[in-house]
Amino acid sequence: MKTPVLFRKRIIPDECIRLKDDKILYFSPDKHILVTKWHALKPRKDLHHGFSCYFYDKGFKISKFYRENGDLLYWYCDIIETEYPVSLQGISAPGEECMVSTDLLADVIIYPDGFVKVVDLEELTAAFDAGSLSLELLKTALNRLSNLLRLIYSGEFAEYQHYLEQYETDK
Repeated sequence: MKTPVLFRKRIIPDECIRLKDDKILYFSPDKHILVTKWHALKPRKDLHHGFSCYFYDKGFKISKFYRENGDLLYWYCDIIETEYPVSLQGISAPGEECMVSTDLLADVIIYPDGFVKVVDLEELTAAFDAGSLSLELLKTALNRLSNLLRLIYSGEFAEYQHYLEQYETDK
């Protein structure tokens, strides 16, 4: 099975970046799941590397963010819209199957102590007001955020965390 070439598309700022250094650990188009290992694109003092699992039929990506010493910083959940397979004219090579994951701005952080924080909701409004986000995608983002929070608060999110953890290698 051919693994896709990954791209991260952002609305704010407007950019599409090839995730050329992300290592795909697992990919199942039938289950709509992709697991990656990566190093921070823009290293920070606290964030060094992590693992991500795209549940692209559910509309979210969960990631474990780690410090350089291997300590867990937090779980980070992105609300996303994924296109797969897609051809990116002028960006991808002929014959490459691309997966573009668009960050729909709303995010959830889950700290090691279990504290849950929803962030970046103001970016949804700013993107909508600027015409960068359609009303349909705004509704999609809010519905997916609501579904993700329901999974977290009901305890069902642990199933998704476990899915990612089974593919983690050396932290």
